[in-house]
Amino acid sequence: MGQGNQGNGVYKNKLELDRGTMKYSMSFTTGTLFHQESVKLAGLFLEFQNWNLVRSAVLSKNLLQSRTVNTSKRVCREVCSRLRTLSAAQLDLLVHGSTQDQGYLLWLAVCRRYKFIADFAVEIVREKYISLQFALNYDDFDFFFNKKSEWHGELDQIKPATRTKTRQILFKMLREADLLTPNNIINAALLSPQLLSVISQDNRQDILIFPAFESDLKEWA
Repeated sequence: MGQGNQGNGVYKNKLELDRGTMKYSMSFTTGTLFHQESVKLAGLFLEFQNWNLVRSAVLSKNLLQSRTVNTSKRVCREVCSRLRTLSAAQLDLLVHGSTQDQGYLLWLAVCRRYKFIADFAVEIVREKYISLQFALNYDDFDFFFNKKSEWHGELDQIKPATRTKTRQILFKMLREADLLTPNNIINAALLSPQLLSVISQDNRQDILIFPAFESDLKEWA
């Protein structure tokens, strides 16, 4: 995967500094991208401008239509924790943008929320794509997981069943974001001008979580 080293240089230098110092959170097994729920909660935040008020409205009116209060609390907490990573402009585009932009923004949010997913997106998914290796399989995940276990002892504490579930959830997220086909072929990201604008205003390095060639990134700059 040597072709990606040049394009990801800045990001990878940061990764070297982070190794062993920032623990991975693996609590994303609560659910996948939560597309409908996320758009609904983002809309509430644009109205209330307060995440506590969003949570109160969701729970008091059962806006997520959950079967139990505990489920509603769990999903609301998870979705809010991801949406909090997005800027006001990104939340606005999440509410009013196209379905494709919404999927990409939710992928951005989950990558910001979970460093493990962000690292997988950059080091495995994008690297394979720009190396013209378009098939993504479970062996890629296992390789990545084992490699990171050398630096992150917390991964060694994960039970095999939980590890299998995180792998399934991550692949499903990629499919829901339209970055992976049902046959596990990596899809090129087609970032709209609106999406590029709201990402660049915040942190352009986030573009690296999307599978795209260097020439595309330069054109988008």
